[in-house]
Amino acid sequence: MKRAKYFLVGAILFLLFLHPTPVEGTETKATLLIEANTGSVLAEENADERLPVGSLAKLMTAYLAAQAIENGTLANVLTAGESVREVTGAVIWLEPGDTATAEELLLGLLVGNANDAAAVLAEQISGSQEMFVMDMNAAAFDLGMRDTHFTSPQGYDDPMAYSTAHDMGQLACAVLHCEMLMPYVSTWRTVIREDRLPAELVNENRLTRTMEGCLGLKAAHSPDAGNCVIAAAEKNGMVCAAVVLGCPDEDERFAAAKQMLNSAFSGYHISTPGFSEEFLQPMKLRGGTENAVLLELSDLPPLALSSGKAPTSVIVLPEYCTAPIRKGQAVGRVCFYQGDTLLTEAQLLAADDVPEMSFGAAWRKVIHFLFSA
Repeated sequence: MKRAKYFLVGAILFLLFLHPTPVEGTETKATLLIEANTGSVLAEENADERLPVGSLAKLMTAYLAAQAIENGTLANVLTAGESVREVTGAVIWLEPGDTATAEELLLGLLVGNANDAAAVLAEQISGSQEMFVMDMNAAAFDLGMRDTHFTSPQGYDDPMAYSTAHDMGQLACAVLHCEMLMPYVSTWRTVIREDRLPAELVNENRLTRTMEGCLGLKAAHSPDAGNCVIAAAEKNGMVCAAVVLGCPDEDERFAAAKQMLNSAFSGYHISTPGFSEEFLQPMKLRGGTENAVLLELSDLPPLALSSGKAPTSVIVLPEYCTAPIRKGQAVGRVCFYQGDTLLTEAQLLAADDVPEMSFGAAWRKVIHFLFSA
């Protein structure tokens, strides 16, 4: 009987070695590569999957702080409230009643990942951390972040908090367009509050130190979010941001972000898609004083285009339109593709006004026809 048991256990172990049980969480959960000046998405994987993002939420806290500073609604010197006693995790050792400048708090927030700095900024901007969270989510909606929900200024792990690589890319673009934040997100090491209780800050985003042209942004790690980073760099007239969420390895997230950024600079360039309006035929009209109207293309935005691959265009027009037509009215569109990927759309506009046919207009056309024959 014992031999039979040993044989059964041996057989199970043998099968396990042949077909090992897969280990969960060994792959990065989502990535995105975006060009910030044009908003062109260059690469993505699971970019719309809702995931925990941990302290990457502090980028939104910093973004709202920058807006408050620019609007003149945030004082230069801020006082810490009682809530700093309850803060956990990374801190800059603020006690209730301590004062710090907005600059010190932003450095603490973005370089030192300080949760007490986030609490002070939130309460000073919105009155309370709870009200600030509402402002965070309102700002996210305004930025087009439709799959994001913040629950704290710090980005604490919370089952109700989530975002996506796509939404984090949108936030990164907004921060990159905010000039006053750039020195803070790109600082590698600094010391603040030197005249009181000094706090040495070292950026978790090591690419701020090791990658040429790096513009910084934010790294994060937590039990729920895993290892994350949003890294940006500038080269060849392009500003690109790489988002890496849920990476199982602390070092691998930086290698993945750097590889994506380098691939953007080597494989893409900023250009405006070419389109010749000679391919546009007049748009047929019904019920108007004219039988057709000329078309013109609206302005085309510059895009990040793959080097060596010219985009293709597809004209989308109805069979006809019905008068009246106003000059500048959109009647169709041109879609620009690179492979199967839709890059952008431009509107086709009516080049002239075409009134609706009336009895008087019809009678004048008959008179003109009779006397011009």
